[in-house]
Amino acid sequence: MNVNFNGYMQNMCIEHLNIDPIPNNPFQLHDDDTMEMLTESIRKFGVLDPIMVREIDKARNHYQMISGRRRLEVCHRLGINQIPVRVVTVSEDEAIIAMVEANLCQRSDLLPSEKTAAYKMRLDAMKRQGYRSDLDIDGTSAQVGQKLGGTSIQQLADESPDSRTQIQRYIRLAELAPELQKMVDEKRIALTPAVELSYLPQDAQRDLITTIESEDATPSLHQAQQMRKLAESGNLDMDRIFSIMTEPKPNQKETIKVPVEFVRTFRPKASIQELQKFIQDACAHYAKYLRNRDKGAR
Repeated sequence: MNVNFNGYMQNMCIEHLNIDPIPNNPFQLHDDDTMEMLTESIRKFGVLDPIMVREIDKARNHYQMISGRRRLEVCHRLGINQIPVRVVTVSEDEAIIAMVEANLCQRSDLLPSEKTAAYKMRLDAMKRQGYRSDLDIDGTSAQVGQKLGGTSIQQLADESPDSRTQIQRYIRLAELAPELQKMVDEKRIALTPAVELSYLPQDAQRDLITTIESEDATPSLHQAQQMRKLAESGNLDMDRIFSIMTEPKPNQKETIKVPVEFVRTFRPKASIQELQKFIQDACAHYAKYLRNRDKGAR
């Protein structure tokens, strides 16, 4: 959905700006490589792309952020006091749609949970503007509703980096317990099995989380499908979840388990992926040390 953002451009003093975030903004500020690159770019060249804000009260310099929160944050960190701003007069729903579109198209570091919240947020805004959803409560295709020659999910797919099917999957993840959503973000659970798990009742999801923590194992697609099938027939309980989660997986390889809490004593703020790489690097470094030691002993 392309909204016509008529407005005006000007440089503004950051300390005099009163900018509110859009309520329930799902996008986080990640201190990652992308943020470092943006910081270096702004340090060298300044802010080349203006931030976009929605005008609320011009007389009081009161605005609402649409896009550019990372640029504004970098300017605060670098002590830059002037920033180019594009001020537009749009509805809050139009601002939500533009915010989601900008982040989805411009950022490659988004977590699945961020996409889940963003797509749902934009879909709700489009519904309020008169679009009928072609996604029913179960996340499956329902009767197609139209406005201006399109449907809400298809419109999202046309203007987003993800396909219609992928968007439906992300929206389904909203039904997952927060702990399971976090596991998807950490890539401990893949997207497709996570979608299957989203159909489990909340009490079954809680039992699954308990089993995952006790057994240090996450479900495969086949296991997730088994649990969904049992849940739909009303036969899923804690014992069955435990039985499914502890059954040998096809081509299961022998593994060595290291408690996450132990590794976090060395890297407290690292993600699961970073901890895995840390263990691999540590093993490689120690193996090199042993080789050098053995050579010196000869």
